[in-house]
This record gives sequence, structure tokens and C-alpha cells, in this order.
Amino acid sequence: MTELLVVLQIAGRRCAVSAHDVKSVIELGTVTPVPRTPDFIAGIAALRSQSLTVIDCRRALGFESSQWPTDERAAVIANGGHSYALVVDRVEDITTATGAPGQVPGGFGPAWSRVATGMTETRTGPVLLLDLAMLIAGPEGARGEIETVA
Repeated sequence: MTELLVVLQIAGRRCAVSAHDVKSVIELGTVTPVPRTPDFIAGIAALRSQSLTVIDCRRALGFESSQWPTDERAAVIANGGHSYALVVDRVEDITTATGAPGQVPGGFGPAWSRVATGMTETRTGPVLLLDLAMLIAGPEGARGEIETVA
């Protein structure tokens, strides 16, 4: 079975999400901070008169944001009726999975274990498959403490 995937780098790790979940990849312009939001929510941005909640994926995993360079692009997704711009290190490629997803091997740590649904091979190498709902929930999302901003 082959599925079309968007390959991203987050916190230096190759990850992938279904291409069906990614509405577009954008150059992220002005991000307006929102007071009293968790630090993984960078703020809000506008895209074609639509409000996007901007999620810093590194912080959503519990990592420091400044440790990795970014190409200033974001993957735009929709989840639960809300639109999000996912700030990642870089958007690598669109490719297909070359096999069925397998289990995530140990050693990635609790942050990755919380958001990874499996691992698969692509033509460009192995990638972690991500659960977008868990990623946008942030590091405390598993306990239901974070609510949507937009």
C-alpha cells in the first residue's frame, strides 16, 4: 500500500503526515502573539482572510524552539474545524510510503512516543508518522489542559 506523504523535519527528525491533511505549504509572514496562551502557540496569522493558529511544533513536543534552524515555511492543516499553521524546521518533500507502517522503535523518548503513530519507509528514507491532533494539542494536551485559540 502506498500513501502520499508530506515529509517534514521537526526538531531535527524526519516526520511525515498524510498529504490529504496538508492544505498548503506557506511562507509564514507576520505572526501576532496571543496573550495567555501556552508557549507552543506562537500566535495567529492570516491566510487569504482566514485566521490560522500558529503552532511551533518543536515547542509542542517540549523542545526549545531555537535549537534548530527553520526555513520559515509552515504546513497548513485543518483539524476539528480549526485551521493551523505548523511551524517546522523545514518542509522536505512529497513522496509515497513504500510499505505498510510499522511500530515505532524505542529510543525516541516520551515526546515522540506521544505523537508518533508508526514508522514507514519512503523513497527518501524512514519517517515517523505523526498524529496531528496530538501534535497540535502540545506537550500538556494528553491531559486535556490546552484549548484551541482560533
